[in-house]
Amino acid sequence: MIASVPRSGMPDTFGRFATDLRVSVTDRCNLRCTYCMPAEGLPWMPRAEMLTDEEMLRIIAVFIGLGVRQVRLTGGEPLLRRSLVDLVAGIAALKPRPLIAMTTNGVGLDRLAAPLAGAGLDRVNVSLDTIDQQEFFNLTRRDRLADVETGLKAAASVGLTPVKVNAVAMRGINDHSAADVLQWCLDRGYQLRFIEQMPLDAQHAWQRDEMVTAAEIRQQLSTRFTLTALPDEARGSAPAELFLVDGGPSTVGIIASVSAPFCAACDRVRLTSDGQVRNCLFAKGEVDLRGPLRDGAGDAELAGLIQGEMWRKARGHGIGRPDFVQPERPMSAIGG
Repeated sequence: MIASVPRSGMPDTFGRFATDLRVSVTDRCNLRCTYCMPAEGLPWMPRAEMLTDEEMLRIIAVFIGLGVRQVRLTGGEPLLRRSLVDLVAGIAALKPRPLIAMTTNGVGLDRLAAPLAGAGLDRVNVSLDTIDQQEFFNLTRRDRLADVETGLKAAASVGLTPVKVNAVAMRGINDHSAADVLQWCLDRGYQLRFIEQMPLDAQHAWQRDEMVTAAEIRQQLSTRFTLTALPDEARGSAPAELFLVDGGPSTVGIIASVSAPFCAACDRVRLTSDGQVRNCLFAKGEVDLRGPLRDGAGDAELAGLIQGEMWRKARGHGIGRPDFVQPERPMSAIGG
């Protein structure tokens, strides 16, 4: 542990404390979204390198001891981890019990929504960039839109609410239909969040000038809806700026990760499926917990490694700076 690191919590040198843990439970995915990975997919992580359920629960428990109050399960596609229901039950049994959320593409959620809710999952975010079947196929290279719709319905029916939908607007691909997606979500009681596309693709093809900005998304939505911004205090550390739609009570969120970053209020820390701690989605480095854990490290040693990594957290992600370097790991290997 770095000598100057405080002995409690997970602070950084800019006064932020991490309380929100994102856990990637697998790097595998059953879609091939064009902005995430190539059509042929990626080399998947060997299973021997992935944390077992017991190892993952041990590390999550250390994080909770350091102040984590929410655990979000991500991937890859988390539903592809066969032991996911047991893992959720294990997290729910930890003390103090954290809020447990999951980000998923929704394929297979119809089958697992009820078991996951029974195990302790509290709510779910489903990634859905378009409601047009052909656009969905073009984007994901899979004809699974109907499965995602069924998964969303199942999540709502078993109380994984509020059901949130995450959408990435891409220029010349689906940016023309942002208002249609919002109306679709409003009609079904889902909470929509638009997200600016970030440089996390495996191909490293992202270009900022091709990105649809938050301002453009808001402008397009405003052609059909009246958007009223909620006060900043309603946002807290949440990434989305929220707007009442036509006076409310429904809202839509816009996450301006690139054009108006919220790094100053960031309370997130990430654990990859192979046991690496990342203090930022765009961190240039990470610290290994899997090796020390398998070598017999105690909880205090693991906690010190985590605290040291969080103490090194940069002020911001640095997108747009001349020295910005996209992470070597793609989004599917980091976790959302």
